[in-house]
Amino acid sequence: MEVDYAVVGAGSSGCVIANRLSADPNTKVALLEAGGPDTNPWIHIPVGYFKTMHNPAVDWCYRTEPDPGLNGRSIDWPRGKVLGGSSSLNGLLYVRGQKEDYDRWRQMGNVGWGWEDVLPLFKRSEDQERGEDAFHGTGGPLSVSNMRIQRPICDAWVAAAQSAGYPFNPDYNGAEQEGVGYFQLTTRNGRRCSAAVAYLKPVRDRTNLNIITHAMVSHVTFNGKKVTGLEYRDRSGAVQKITVRREIILSGGAINSPQILMLSGIGDPDHLKDNGIEPIHALPRVGKGLQDHLQARLVFKCNEPTLNDEVRSLFNQARIALKYALFRAGPMTMAASLATGFLKTRPEVQTPDIQFHVQPWSADSPGEGVHPFSAFTMSVCQLRPESRGELRLNGPDPSEYVKIFPNYLSTETDCRTIVDGVNIARRIARHNPLASKISEEFRPDAQLSCDDYEGTLDWARSNSVSIYHPTGTCAMGASGDAVVDPKLKVNGIENLRVADCSIMPEIVSGNTNAPAIMIGEKASDLILADA
Repeated sequence: MEVDYAVVGAGSSGCVIANRLSADPNTKVALLEAGGPDTNPWIHIPVGYFKTMHNPAVDWCYRTEPDPGLNGRSIDWPRGKVLGGSSSLNGLLYVRGQKEDYDRWRQMGNVGWGWEDVLPLFKRSEDQERGEDAFHGTGGPLSVSNMRIQRPICDAWVAAAQSAGYPFNPDYNGAEQEGVGYFQLTTRNGRRCSAAVAYLKPVRDRTNLNIITHAMVSHVTFNGKKVTGLEYRDRSGAVQKITVRREIILSGGAINSPQILMLSGIGDPDHLKDNGIEPIHALPRVGKGLQDHLQARLVFKCNEPTLNDEVRSLFNQARIALKYALFRAGPMTMAASLATGFLKTRPEVQTPDIQFHVQPWSADSPGEGVHPFSAFTMSVCQLRPESRGELRLNGPDPSEYVKIFPNYLSTETDCRTIVDGVNIARRIARHNPLASKISEEFRPDAQLSCDDYEGTLDWARSNSVSIYHPTGTCAMGASGDAVVDPKLKVNGIENLRVADCSIMPEIVSGNTNAPAIMIGEKASDLILADA
């Protein structure tokens, strides 16, 4: 097969790029996805992440290596293995990050990536339920909606946080991020609006767009240092080849994009040789610079029913399912969290450095079922961790998972911030109207004093988990040793770009799905400008 462009990975960025490049009927585009089509009905029901996460049919089910920062624990890293990528099984939360995030990218030499540059891209992608304004757009492919469900415990949290001195913010994606309020979602009429639904579904009949599922890309091919195509294994295991006339765009995400680069001979030469791969081009930072948001999940038992109680009986489950079927309303429209807060741990912090995800239920993890008691969850994460990890190959076989070394909580700032975040959560819980609804602090144990820094840090190390935002492993930069330049071209290689969250030079201050879609929009503009 010969095409103009091959896009590897049909996730949040790849779906955007495939849509935008194939808009010209004279441009032939192939979109390759290692997973299958998004036909699992649970993908399209918002609360379906309980069924899709940790399901190997649609989730890569990655796990980290034992991490010293987590007291030697390995933790789960779900990643989408399906059309739509992780946008088909994430928590549906629409968060852009802070304008300062993107201005820092620009100040690092990444021309064209400041807030004024990327805001129009966010607006272009968006179909905002609240209407168009200076910060939001309408008519774009991605539907952004208000919650269709409220629960008293989350309302009580928002009120208690205000009582504790934190301002209410009706739009954390607007002029300022700081404050408490409620999440908006990537949903449309009570159904998930993944990148595949938003960007692929409307254009799947284009004759110049070839969407290939169950395509495990093994490597890109070269003529010297010019990319000429790629090879992949199809569902039967047979090797297939694609030749490209213009470019290949890697959009496999922060794990798979650097893996493909390394399997293709681009990376640290010594590491490649150790894994049986002949180096083509030395770029030692491939796979380095890994960042993720680590969340500490506090659970409080309640003296009144929460969603835990609503979903426990078969009768209630049937009633909830009927409400969804008839009205696209009720608990099945629920995202991973209802209420949120972007707060500062200390007055001298310029912008919020922690984020809350507040859920009217509690569980050890999505997919494992709720706790057998009334409770809710306050999750708190550090928005701008200093800790950086890396990915390492596990041999030359693309089906072998890379080794993930997150290196969590390896700096003093990160440790202090997670402890401060836990303590702020516990202080909010002592304010009414929330305090009157809490019967017991379940995690951490109430006997752990807020003044016990080392004890709180040890609890965080032993209990925190990923919030599933890996970034930075093909980081963009102005110097030649960066993996990609500000046009997302792989340094030293012709006809090859990377466009996904791996290109972030620093992790954004919030959830990463909306920025991934913006990166897809930006990449499309850059590619078309060079066509």
